[in-house]
Amino acid sequence: MKTWDVIIIGGGIIGPSLSIALRKRGASVLVVERAEPGREASHAAGGMLVDCPLETPAVLQPLATASARLYPEFAYELEVESGMKVDLRDFGTILLPSTEHIRHPALRASALLPVRLAEAEPALAESGFPLRPAFYLKERSVDPRALTAAAWKTAKNRGVDFSSGDEVTAVTVAEDRAAGVTTVKTAFHAAKVVNCAGAWSGQIAPHAFPTRPVKGQMLCLVMPSRALLKHVVRSPEAYLIPRSDGRLLVGATVEEAGFDKRTDLATIQRLHHAALALVPELRNARILEDWAGLRPGTPDALPILGETQTPGYYVATGHFRDGILLAPITAEVMAALIEGRVPEFDLTAFSPARFP
Repeated sequence: MKTWDVIIIGGGIIGPSLSIALRKRGASVLVVERAEPGREASHAAGGMLVDCPLETPAVLQPLATASARLYPEFAYELEVESGMKVDLRDFGTILLPSTEHIRHPALRASALLPVRLAEAEPALAESGFPLRPAFYLKERSVDPRALTAAAWKTAKNRGVDFSSGDEVTAVTVAEDRAAGVTTVKTAFHAAKVVNCAGAWSGQIAPHAFPTRPVKGQMLCLVMPSRALLKHVVRSPEAYLIPRSDGRLLVGATVEEAGFDKRTDLATIQRLHHAALALVPELRNARILEDWAGLRPGTPDALPILGETQTPGYYVATGHFRDGILLAPITAEVMAALIEGRVPEFDLTAFSPARFP
């Protein structure tokens, strides 16, 4: 009977990233994915690596900042080992603040850099926004689909095993410790198990973590010119994320709609109109696709990271809108925990024990 040191439940970006970190330390790893790897929240994400106190909970800021700093090395490693590009862009973000942002202490203290739109993004200036305050954030963006595919290929190259299309129904417990997982097809055995199943994390026995799906709808345009937009643009109406190949992502909604991943025509049209209001030249842009994804939300909008009350059973889920950003640091802190080391960061605020 084959066994592994660690079984990871879930094939979004968190799962393969953690598997790579564990393989570097010599552990044998199996990743079990309920459907097609990387096709849920990671596939639907925008890829903004938001490291800004205006939009990040204060308790999460140290992890967010550390993960953002890890990204160049993280992306480079995946590109080299997979032979794939992940489109890590370093042009920064133009923030057109909301009323809430304008009242934020970080903005009032001039922690952000004011920017002239006519110089930074002429396409935005032409839309009539020069009278609106604008700020520059030194942030990166990445293509989550390419990133997840590169992580999967890197993990395979490093000897990680995979089982796809195989839903985990329970973590097996023997002698009061984790002993593997039971799936709809079979059972796998390991001394340690990590639940990285995103919005589905709470459906796996024996612990019902309070994760829930939070729906987000987006669309993708093909820009009339790759040079039309250089920066990510965030406004109260929509955010725009340019890709190096000429695609432009427009998003995104935040909806409590259960596991419904259907798109709504009126919502997609609203996002499209918001993009046209920001950049009128997009009237010549072709709509390539639209989609909806399910982010893993939690009651306090913070991730769940740590060991459960069942020894040997760990959880790394609930990253909500920050799963792509937090993948590198989540892999590092969880690998440390699983190996019995003290993580570099205090994870008390993210402990699964904070929920009854």
